[in-house]
Amino acid sequence: MLMKQKLFGKKFPLLRTVFALAVLFAPLAHADYRTHALAPAFVDEMVQKHGFVRADVEALLADAARQQSILTAIARPKEQTAPWKEYRKGFINNDRVQGGVQFWREHAVDLARVEKELGVDPAVVVAIIGVETRFGRNMGGFRVLDALTTLAFDYPPRAKFFREQLVEFLLLCREKGLVAEKQKGSYAGAMGYGQFMPGSYRNYAIDFNGDGHIDILTNPTDAIGSVANYLKRHGWISAAPIAVRAAAREPLAAGVVIGQSEPRTRLVDYRLQGVLPVPEKTQPAFSDNTAAALMLFDGEAGNEYWLGFNNFYVITRYNRSQMYALAVMQLSEAIAAQPR
Repeated sequence: MLMKQKLFGKKFPLLRTVFALAVLFAPLAHADYRTHALAPAFVDEMVQKHGFVRADVEALLADAARQQSILTAIARPKEQTAPWKEYRKGFINNDRVQGGVQFWREHAVDLARVEKELGVDPAVVVAIIGVETRFGRNMGGFRVLDALTTLAFDYPPRAKFFREQLVEFLLLCREKGLVAEKQKGSYAGAMGYGQFMPGSYRNYAIDFNGDGHIDILTNPTDAIGSVANYLKRHGWISAAPIAVRAAAREPLAAGVVIGQSEPRTRLVDYRLQGVLPVPEKTQPAFSDNTAAALMLFDGEAGNEYWLGFNNFYVITRYNRSQMYALAVMQLSEAIAAQPR
């Protein structure tokens, strides 16, 4: 799961562009990360706080390779460069839908348990795994050690976060008996079927097949249960709606808040401001006091207004991008609508 950067948002496009160019043309320094100015403090922490052998940590830093492609990719994530109408095409298509149907058939027992034991919509779990890794077919080709070290030491906007994840990764490898140098993942260091960051792996992954081991890298059953557990732990409400289309009177009334993910405004208040859920046959009845968040997307036919509820917000806890959450929802609906 990719944690999206907040520092260079829409309010600072020039600053974001300048930084992206700086990253793109940065010299290939620190071929040996032991010489990096931040390395001594990191090594000391791993030794003094976590009981690692100093020589072992230094050897890992020496082995880690600075990857310019990682810095370039994270400076221009697709969620910030593509409009919704283009972003959607990459995930809501026949290949992903049919892949989801096949994945569901293969793991029907596990997905039934997800709904019964964890109260999470199995279609959403399937969709997340489909968006993240094409159902396990593409889990990433970067060495996690390279990705996290590069970002922890040479990506200032989110260095603190990635430094924490590098610590979590080394702890994870020690706990699970993994060889740090051999683990592969995304350019941000996410791993496994559901692309968990190391900290999420340690905190939310579960042993769903009951064999005494937690393995979301090669075991789809544990991965399915772990994605569901992540959603549950972040507040998923069973059988509750995710998001619905909305009709909004334009120009929007003064005081209408748009763009947030966390639902904070009651539907009755939106109605007073000229924002209404679009009636649909399958739409559940909403209480006037149901909290929602109004969002705007650039769709094929123009502006698309959506009202996101608690479960939409939960999906954005998995990945902060609202387009990601909407793609997961729509892919889950498309997969669930197919015969299995």
